[in-house]
Amino acid sequence: VQLVESGGGLVQAGGSLRLSCAASGLPFSNYAMGWFRQAPGKEREFVAFIDRSGGSTDYADSLKGRFTISRDSAENTVYLQMNSLKPEDTAIYYCAARFGVGHYYQYEYDYWGQGTQVTVSS
Repeated sequence: VQLVESGGGLVQAGGSLRLSCAASGLPFSNYAMGWFRQAPGKEREFVAFIDRSGGSTDYADSLKGRFTISRDSAENTVYLQMNSLKPEDTAIYYCAARFGVGHYYQYEYDYWGQGTQVTVSS
């Protein structure tokens, strides 16, 4: 199983980025997907979740309205659209795949990508 994130980079505050996570080696439509992030010196935290069908999503409270998660089952890819970025959004962003239940906690996920760096300058 491989999850490969891309789309990170350096952006000015107020800008946008779209992260992608390409999945291979697993039946993508059977897995719910999540995004987490880890800022320097901080624990990894939940960002967003999308269920297997794409019909249900959830977000960290502080990110609602700025971030949007989506998935394309034909491309086996999950996306994270990030708008109105702030310096505090600077982190490594990870995607993860989950077969079971739950979605807020890291231990609920079965597979992880290597992460992509997002840096927001002020």
